Amino acid sequence: MKTIARPLLHYLLLCAIAVVCVFPFWWTLVTAISTEGNIFAFPPTFWPNQPSFDNFIEVFKAIPIWSFFRNSVFIAACTVFWKLALCSAAAYPLARMHFKGRKLVFGLILATLVLPSEVNFLVNFITVTKLSLVDTYTGVILPNVVTAVAILLLKQAFEEVPQDLIDAARVDGASEWTIFSKIMLPLIAPWLATVGILTAVEAWNEYIWPSIVMSKPDEFPLSVGVLYLRGTFGSSTRVIAAGTILTILPTLAAFLFTQRFFMRGMDGAVK
Repeated sequence: MKTIARPLLHYLLLCAIAVVCVFPFWWTLVTAISTEGNIFAFPPTFWPNQPSFDNFIEVFKAIPIWSFFRNSVFIAACTVFWKLALCSAAAYPLARMHFKGRKLVFGLILATLVLPSEVNFLVNFITVTKLSLVDTYTGVILPNVVTAVAILLLKQAFEEVPQDLIDAARVDGASEWTIFSKIMLPLIAPWLATVGILTAVEAWNEYIWPSIVMSKPDEFPLSVGVLYLRGTFGSSTRVIAAGTILTILPTLAAFLFTQRFFMRGMDGAVK
């Protein structure tokens, strides 16, 4: 009985966690496709009343959602590209090269993890202003292209590669750049995919920093632009919920299609 009870308890716990995680999304979806009923009733409604897609149609009429979508795709793609390029270039020497002050540099990078991201807003805004990058996509992207978490994950990925492989490449006359670009990066592809997925989701959902830097509505990302529904439909929570669903769906679809790469990378990170 004990052998049966323990897996059963594990599954019950996983089911409970799944319900807690899925419920906000399900409630928002039910609200978005419902046309009747009290959305704030308790206990909440778990199935839509008079389902319809009229609220989604209202979203497309109220805001230029395709323009916001293109802006979000551009910001997320550029952020992913530059973060993978810069963080991998920083992680490789920390993992595979020996130089004075390496541990100090890595310690300082790790020390930034104790600071919440909001602490950097003032410094970043002053920097962006001095560089004349306010109201530009570069100003939105630049502060997010290097993070300690990405460097830590990629450093650990580089350390997983056998040293004998690197030594053999050096004996054959390969330069450090060749080893880095032709050997190391392809071998840590799952870790790169993991960092890329996490970065894409973070950049897609980022709201505070773009709303600080950007002031032109036609250049807003989707996460910022969708809040115009709150002003246009102040009492229509259903339309706001529909806009929220449209914001969530791209990242959800991206994760479902790239889940195997993400899980392989996280498995390597745990090891």
